[in-house]
Amino acid sequence: MTRLTVERYTGVDAFLATAGSFLAAREAEHNLIFGICSNLRTAPEAFVMPPLLATVKRGPTVVLVVVMTPPWNLVFSEVDDPGALPVLGEHLQGLELPGVIGPSGHATAFAELWSKRTGLRPRLAMRERIFRLTTVRKPAHPAQGSMRAASGGDRDLLARWLGDFSREALDDLDPTDPVEAADRWIAGRGRTMYLWENREIVSLCGAGGETPNGIRIGPVYTPPRFRGRGYAGSCVGAASALQLDAGRRFCFLFTDITNPTSNHIYQEIGYEPIRDVEEFRFDRA
Repeated sequence: MTRLTVERYTGVDAFLATAGSFLAAREAEHNLIFGICSNLRTAPEAFVMPPLLATVKRGPTVVLVVVMTPPWNLVFSEVDDPGALPVLGEHLQGLELPGVIGPSGHATAFAELWSKRTGLRPRLAMRERIFRLTTVRKPAHPAQGSMRAASGGDRDLLARWLGDFSREALDDLDPTDPVEAADRWIAGRGRTMYLWENREIVSLCGAGGETPNGIRIGPVYTPPRFRGRGYAGSCVGAASALQLDAGRRFCFLFTDITNPTSNHIYQEIGYEPIRDVEEFRFDRA
């Protein structure tokens, strides 16, 4: 039997020349990896360390793809050969992995494998669901107000709300400085932050992380005092419609599986569930 081998790449173009077809065959499942590659091209200064870009092949056939942009987690693709996981683990021995995010089941298998190799304890940090949208359905009860793109005058609010989002939705696992994140959203370059206004700004949602035929929607955040009025659903729906009207075939987003409200809101406007993913963090025992 042809053995499994790991190949590393020093640049995004060389990486996608090998991995692109494998990833594009399941674009929704791989939208995060595509988005990271897009950001590496458009805003390389945002990454403080060189990325890890790798494939695992059986002969010439790609069976697993991984990316990591420290200090972020290792992100891996669908796994077409379970034997690729221990081969990858052996290849990465000696590297410091803060965590891993990948398809449910496969992420668990790799987290357990890495724990045995390193003695670190895997902790399930989040269970998420990937959604895909091709057509926007108008909400049954549209929220009052309208949407616009964020500008430089919104910098302080963006920084504050992005910090609030990280603490609430990501349990402070996001290593990004919220002020730096706000500046990147305002600068654009493949991403846009949208704000919903109803006499004042009440909700936000971003669109960034391009894929071959689509884009990822997120983060989505509404402060507690404005919730329950349909602002998030209307903002996401309007932002998604703009992206589709611009010629994209798909919009993607991630939701927390444990949050039934957000899962229901997005399905109401046309998002369809595609794949569950798991995020593990590695703690010292």
